[in-house]
Amino acid sequence: MKTLFRRFARAALIVAAPVLLASCGINTIPTKEEAAKAKWADVQSQYQRRADLIPNLVATVKGYAAQESRVLIAVTQARAGIVSTPAGPEITQDPAAFQRYAAAQNQLSMALVPFRVLQEQYPDLKSNTNFMALQSQLEGTENRIAVARRDYNEAVRDYNTSLRTFPTVIWANTIHSGSKPMQLFQATAEAQSAPTVDFGTDAPAGPPPGAAPGSAPPQ
Repeated sequence: MKTLFRRFARAALIVAAPVLLASCGINTIPTKEEAAKAKWADVQSQYQRRADLIPNLVATVKGYAAQESRVLIAVTQARAGIVSTPAGPEITQDPAAFQRYAAAQNQLSMALVPFRVLQEQYPDLKSNTNFMALQSQLEGTENRIAVARRDYNEAVRDYNTSLRTFPTVIWANTIHSGSKPMQLFQATAEAQSAPTVDFGTDAPAGPPPGAAPGSAPPQ
């Protein structure tokens, strides 16, 4: 009878162990870490969408405002900077790498500011439907980037908190000791004030010869 009871108790413990461990939060840290990484992937997707828009935007502006070479070069170089900067999920747990990536993205954001007012400086550019469509897509992407960054920060705060609070801090110091805090996006000093946009004294350029209003510039 005692042997049967021991066997029953052992079987019950085996069945109950996963439930007890789960209730103690042993799976909380990896679950929240994966959720934060998924949000990082969303951020990456929106940044990539922005990067993909830039070559067409630069080409369109060049057809109508080629003399704004300083603006065009700045955007092109800033885009090259983000393409060459590592952006995998591993950088979210590397403060230095994360800061380099965030700085590269912020530099591109600043370089894009003049494009938002080019249409006022060059009325013929404003009439180009290709440029206006690209501008609209860029603005929509910037909004999605802001949302993706906010959602990522919220997921990271939730995950980082689990590394420091009871009972999950027990697992953070034992079974999940390899799990490290993830980095948050922070507002930059440049983002606190609007940058000055100066196009110099060059006269506005008209559309390419023979181009009809609203047509895309030649590639």
